[in-house]
Amino acid sequence: MEDVFSGSRRSSRVEDDEEALKWAAIERLPTYDRLRTSIMQSFVDHEIIGNKMEHREVDVRNLDMNDRQKFIDMLFKVAEEDNEKFLKKFRNRIDKVGITLPTVEVRFNHLTIEADCYVGSRALPTLANSARNLAESALGLLGISFAKKANLTILKDASGIIKPSRMTLLLGPPSSGKTTLLLALADKLDPTLRVKGEVTYNGYKLKEFVARKTSAYISQNDVHVGEMTVKETLDFSARCQGVGTRYDLLSELARREKDAGIFPEADVDLFMKATSVAGVESSLITDYTLKILGLDICKDIIVGNEMQRGISGGQKKRVTTGEMIVGPTKTLFMDEISTGLDSSTTFQIVKCLQQVVHLTEGTILMSLLQPAPETYDLFDDIILLSEGQIVYQGPREHVVEFFESCGFKCPERKGTADFLQEVTSKKDQEQYWADKRKPYRYITVTEFADRFKHFHVGMQLQSELAVPFDKSRGHRAALAFHKYSMSKMELLKACWDKEWLLIKRNSFIYVFKTVQIIIVAFISSTVFLRTEMHQRNLDDAQLYIGSLLFGMIINMFNGFAELSLMISRLPVFYKQRDLLFHPVWTFTLPTFLLRVPISILETVAWMAVTYYTVGYAPEASRFFKNFLLVFSVQQMASGLFRLIAGICRTMIIANTGGVLTLLLVFLLGGFIIPKREIPSWWEWAHWISPLTYGFNAFTVNEMFASRWMNRQVSNSSTSLGVQVLNSFDVPNDENWYWIGAGALLGFAVLFNILFTFALMYLSPLGKPQAVISEETVEELEANNVDSNDEPRLMRPESSKYSFSADASNADENFQ
Repeated sequence: MEDVFSGSRRSSRVEDDEEALKWAAIERLPTYDRLRTSIMQSFVDHEIIGNKMEHREVDVRNLDMNDRQKFIDMLFKVAEEDNEKFLKKFRNRIDKVGITLPTVEVRFNHLTIEADCYVGSRALPTLANSARNLAESALGLLGISFAKKANLTILKDASGIIKPSRMTLLLGPPSSGKTTLLLALADKLDPTLRVKGEVTYNGYKLKEFVARKTSAYISQNDVHVGEMTVKETLDFSARCQGVGTRYDLLSELARREKDAGIFPEADVDLFMKATSVAGVESSLITDYTLKILGLDICKDIIVGNEMQRGISGGQKKRVTTGEMIVGPTKTLFMDEISTGLDSSTTFQIVKCLQQVVHLTEGTILMSLLQPAPETYDLFDDIILLSEGQIVYQGPREHVVEFFESCGFKCPERKGTADFLQEVTSKKDQEQYWADKRKPYRYITVTEFADRFKHFHVGMQLQSELAVPFDKSRGHRAALAFHKYSMSKMELLKACWDKEWLLIKRNSFIYVFKTVQIIIVAFISSTVFLRTEMHQRNLDDAQLYIGSLLFGMIINMFNGFAELSLMISRLPVFYKQRDLLFHPVWTFTLPTFLLRVPISILETVAWMAVTYYTVGYAPEASRFFKNFLLVFSVQQMASGLFRLIAGICRTMIIANTGGVLTLLLVFLLGGFIIPKREIPSWWEWAHWISPLTYGFNAFTVNEMFASRWMNRQVSNSSTSLGVQVLNSFDVPNDENWYWIGAGALLGFAVLFNILFTFALMYLSPLGKPQAVISEETVEELEANNVDSNDEPRLMRPESSKYSFSADASNADENFQ
């Protein structure tokens, strides 16, 4: 027995010595290599001693999927328990060398937000109201206004502090202003609102740094690309958000440990180094986030949408949360992240977030509508909001004490969160009245807010707000001063990879388009069959012109699929644009360039079936010139349909305004009506129509062939080709081929540039307008008070793309 135990001790010493030798070897590496090399531990079967711990030196940039999964499975068997153990190891490593983590303290002082809303039926989307809106918008530029509007106060003189290292819960009944407060703190308010007061981060005003990069607003609307899997969605988000200050922290940590002769724990070191490497396609931080959110079981399933079945609604909600926490941002404003989740899952997610906040100095303000008691107990601070006013803000332990001082008591079997949301309600307040010595009287929200100012927690809050934040105490790495986290080329590469992935996922569409154009080409070649296509007179030539015109129109509408594809992707794009994931051009450039090979393939299919079957000019030069024109028309059409999608932004508007634009382009292109028949005041539209140049180039390329130019018609000294050009009012100049080809390619580039600007400056359509009834306005005027209901128009995401009709989100539904 002694031999057995001594053998065990000897094996342990061998493993320790082996690990020490590997750490010593890593310490001798140059700094650049040392920050990318770590030790990975794993169990291997040994014939004599059973499981043996193996220490393998690895380059964290080259960890494959299996290595990452083994590491996560070994380290996080039970998500919330093992996550806390790991974060404590991480914090101990930081504290050993005396490094201070950056923290963010968010303050808002006397924040008042107001909006104008229409009264009664004036806000209905009728034709008359739409016409009046257009007229009033034009008159509004001159300072003239006729619309009857009411002023709504969403937030009224709200002040408070969101402290780091503390979990803060935002509570309040529906329509109390919770979402508006979160958006205001995240610098994402609608610009049409009137805002008074200020919001500061570590003493800096919102315009002095990039607030949208320092903090993250997690919406309650789940907007994702349905064709991407859960893991791909988080990987793309991690690539765009970068690593922040993780690499700088690791560099300083490694330097101090080397000076102090400290060897770190292998698992913590590997995790920190693997999550500090920027530019990798799939990072360990993604696997970690999937594990703690419970998404590892569905990581390879597509998210799904209305047309494709994917993950469940609760899992989509967790993907929305994971999309932001996978980045380096530790200041989070989370809006109703529990919608669609059961209480146990919500508890697990909030528990993990609490551990992150406490052990990594994060700052989180989270709104939950009806949290379970065990979830409620995880929070450190409570902000109770009602009718746009802050009723209580401070430690969770004193909130019940405050209401008891006001005469209200929470019943023993009643959840505290439910009590807090009902005690300010006029309908539910009386049941909590506890002071039987006095008759019950309804206590208004304003009275609660005034009493809180004299409560000891409120007095302490006012004293803290009275002292400005000392900027010298703030960590220089706490705030973001650059718009994007990564270099433009890295972001372009990430968007390029995403676009290529989506093309592969939507390959059926492109295969179907190619098959479709082959079928139409076959039909066209049988209608205009070579054996029946002659070159004897003007009537024969007109058949060739008709065939060329038909081919141009078919290839023009071959790009129509871009319209619906782009409109379906716009909601996700707008979300990522507002979150500053990447510049607009890194989205539009891959969209344009990656369609070029597909367009070449479709052009080859069209030309191979039609050109010699119809019997166009047989010279090779004419063939390749026609090939270039067909390709140019397809590229121009794709750019045009993308531009229509970017400007119209909804299929309904695109099917009306966009199609109207196309009809005008066709009508004034010079082939339905010859140019000489177009009125002079419409001549400018003829020359800006892309099809004008396409028609002229196609016609010139065919009619300048020798078989047309060398054929004389009886009783005429001009060639047949010249007569055809004159009859269609096409310029009698062969240079017009190159003018037309250049113009088509120029229009393709122009439309894509305009598409980029449209995405850059236009916002989603369909923002809901706040509406109150005329009776409410009369009541407010009679009582001489302001309406404090939260209008339902305030969030940038509120559009037809992000509509949610969940009953638990009544304050977010549209009027």
